[in-house]
Amino acid sequence: MSGVSSARSTTVRLTVAQALVRFLAAQYTERDGARQRLIAATWGIFGHGNVAGIGQALVEDPALMPFHQGRNEQAMVHAAVGYARQSRRLSAHAVTTSIGPGATNLVTGAALATVNHLPVLLLPGDTFAGRPADPVLQQLEVPYAGDVSVNDCLRPVSKYFDRVGRPEALIPAALAAMRVLADPVETGAVTLALPQDVQAEAYDWPEEFFAERIWRVRRPRPDAAELDAAVRAIRAAERPLIVVGGGVGYSGAEDALRTFAERTGMPVATTQAGKGALPYDHPCETGGIGHTGSSTANALAATSDLILGVGTRYTDFTTASGTLFPEGVRFVNLNIAGFDAHKLGALPLVADAREGLTALTKALGDHRQDMVRWTSSKRDWQEQVDAAYAVPDEDARPTQAQVLGALDTLVDGSDILINAAGSLPGDLHKLWRTRSPDQYHVEYGYSCMGYEIPAALGVLLAAPDRPVWALVGDGTYLMNPTEIVTAVQERLPLRLIVLQNHGYASIGGLSEAVGAERYGTDYRHRDAFGGFTGPPLPVDLGANAASLGMRVLRPRTVRDLREALADARTATVPTCVYVETETADTVSGPPPAQAWWDVPVAETSTRPSAVKAREEYDRHVTARRRHL
Repeated sequence: MSGVSSARSTTVRLTVAQALVRFLAAQYTERDGARQRLIAATWGIFGHGNVAGIGQALVEDPALMPFHQGRNEQAMVHAAVGYARQSRRLSAHAVTTSIGPGATNLVTGAALATVNHLPVLLLPGDTFAGRPADPVLQQLEVPYAGDVSVNDCLRPVSKYFDRVGRPEALIPAALAAMRVLADPVETGAVTLALPQDVQAEAYDWPEEFFAERIWRVRRPRPDAAELDAAVRAIRAAERPLIVVGGGVGYSGAEDALRTFAERTGMPVATTQAGKGALPYDHPCETGGIGHTGSSTANALAATSDLILGVGTRYTDFTTASGTLFPEGVRFVNLNIAGFDAHKLGALPLVADAREGLTALTKALGDHRQDMVRWTSSKRDWQEQVDAAYAVPDEDARPTQAQVLGALDTLVDGSDILINAAGSLPGDLHKLWRTRSPDQYHVEYGYSCMGYEIPAALGVLLAAPDRPVWALVGDGTYLMNPTEIVTAVQERLPLRLIVLQNHGYASIGGLSEAVGAERYGTDYRHRDAFGGFTGPPLPVDLGANAASLGMRVLRPRTVRDLREALADARTATVPTCVYVETETADTVSGPPPAQAWWDVPVAETSTRPSAVKAREEYDRHVTARRRHL
């Protein structure tokens, strides 16, 4: 952070809420000489606990802080996260809520932000600090602790938490909050709980508190000894593989990765967060890794003698880190966070992704691998993708894969796809042909149903001139459609694709695989024995979207779908493409899972499906290993 003048100055009398808004408006980040506001806007739903504090402060001087009116507190955090990710963590949004349910609704969004290392500032109202009214409306009374409120639920999902119990306490709390938000290692959800009486209290603030401050986003370079160890390990490897995570995108290290891969000839596999770091047709790009990865990348992973992880956390589902990599493989982990750099018994290379890759490229000199060993496998995989996208009958109802194929033929590098949960992340990770570094926006750290629509609004605010698509299944849509109203209110041209398959397709498939027989995963009536039978429920999500203000297109066939997607791409108003999909049973669907995912199965059961699933589980679990 750059310093500000320490000269004695006059004071200005403002309420705590007014001072906080003025302070936030003067905070900036800077990286590589580019400067932007740290808190670019505030989302809010007002109730008692923030309406007379933050609400009044925002209307006091609306030019200081852009404001967005949300409909659901969790969704507002998702929108802020979408904005932060599109901004590469250099700019963020704040979210203000009332006390009680408004505050507790923040918890899921906060967890998502922290899991994904994405900055968002949470400003929930709190109970009275002075306790003149106790208990106040919506207050949780805790008999054993008078200083606890529901906002304490946010402590474990926040990277920094403070309760501003007195006006003067705002100064250190606000500065600490900005420090964490701008720190590429520590960033995540930051919570400043604001008692409602303190928000409205006036105080004489030093003018220095409102001076512009620049928080420089550091790019740490690798330690010389760690770099030397990493170089020696890479030189000794005969079959190395690069595994790329989201840290490459946050660092803006795509060019450095391309240079490193081209100079060394090393193949690149991508996690969900790392997909797009190289375009799909780059010679070194081998596709996704792990349970939803490509056969090319997973075959390389299973036979590699060294894994160079760049900006990845090695979550087990995404990388199959406990079963895919062979016994005796060595790991070198380039990561800005020491916690992640040391995973899997790796040689750590703690550094910014761009700086670390640049240093490795220089240190390796003319060291180069043979690129021939995966080129034919990559061609075979692309043929499988083509088969999944293929449409034998243009007048038939499309499968989910064919919907993705139709969109694939339409978009270019300017389009951005957003998804988070259900069966779509797996299909997208396998099939989608990413054309630009930020086109593929799949939140799979927390895989939160209901993320897509509000996150798309945040992305649209960060990239207003680009086509932004939110892809959701029916289950996800039912979780959180409310921000459609916000899109209509703010005239944001959200492009929403709703895939109606009448149930939880992803978890239904998993349920069948583990012997739970798809119980409770279809949208059907209950029978007398507790089962689910009959035709799908007569639910029309397109009508629901229309009732919330969206323009809705209803393609029935693949031919209709192509026309509807083209129409939506050029739309200037929020537009929904609502399509009922065919199951993949009758046509070629996505390739099956390429790596095993450890989901425990009932050890004893009277049902044959569970017994069979347990036998399969016991067969796979023998491959689990610890990398030490």
